[in-house]
Amino acid sequence: MTDSDLLGAWRRHAGACVLLDGFHALKHALRFGAEVPVAVTGDRAGALALADELAPDVREALDALLAEVPRETYASLVPRPHPTAVAALAVRPAREAHLRALGHLPRAAPVVVLDQPRNLGNAGAVIRLAAGFGATGVVTTGTLDPWHPTVVRGGAGLHFATAVERLEVAQLPPGPVFALDPEGEDIRGLELPDDALLAFGSERSGLSPELRSRADHLVALPMRPQVSSYNLATSVAMTLYHWSATGGAARASREAVPGRA
Repeated sequence: MTDSDLLGAWRRHAGACVLLDGFHALKHALRFGAEVPVAVTGDRAGALALADELAPDVREALDALLAEVPRETYASLVPRPHPTAVAALAVRPAREAHLRALGHLPRAAPVVVLDQPRNLGNAGAVIRLAAGFGATGVVTTGTLDPWHPTVVRGGAGLHFATAVERLEVAQLPPGPVFALDPEGEDIRGLELPDDALLAFGSERSGLSPELRSRADHLVALPMRPQVSSYNLATSVAMTLYHWSATGGAARASREAVPGRA
């Protein structure tokens, strides 16, 4: 395929697809079943060497997909060139399938709710965490687009490993809402159920009145006096770790081991 053919294919798909910015975003998207119609690189040999080292499971797929273009052409396709000089376009998963996954009960893992987040990078970091913990999905409320290219870059392509959607508070999936708030009950005394919605307020304003009124439980993370707050991704990580150590999945795992309390 000539460079002009590649650019034509890129332009045809760009409006309806998600930008995968960098080797790791493409690697993760392929691992979790993303449909990738076009992928380019300014350094094919370097990208395949990375695959040999870090992702041999998708090396064959990358070899078939990656088309080398001049560095200048690659740089013209992305807002900010990635050090790996890799970019691709992936088909966004169907919203209907995500809504079914988010709404299905019983759930094996919680849904993370970001209530009116503001920072694109923080949202991406949370999606990466949620995928790592096996959360059912991440829902945002408010105006931030959780599929914005900057969020996908921050999530390293792991949007394809969990259900990511934007909803109104009134549209949230079923399940008890455990909302993080400094006035809540200490999380260390609680067990978070697998079907919970774990809700986190915005970096600046905390929980919105709508989300707060929907909450079944207010939950507080342990924090030293005079420390005002944690970073959003840190709060999500602490909460998901607590769920993973105390929730239903953890209990089932412990009970499956003979002689283990």
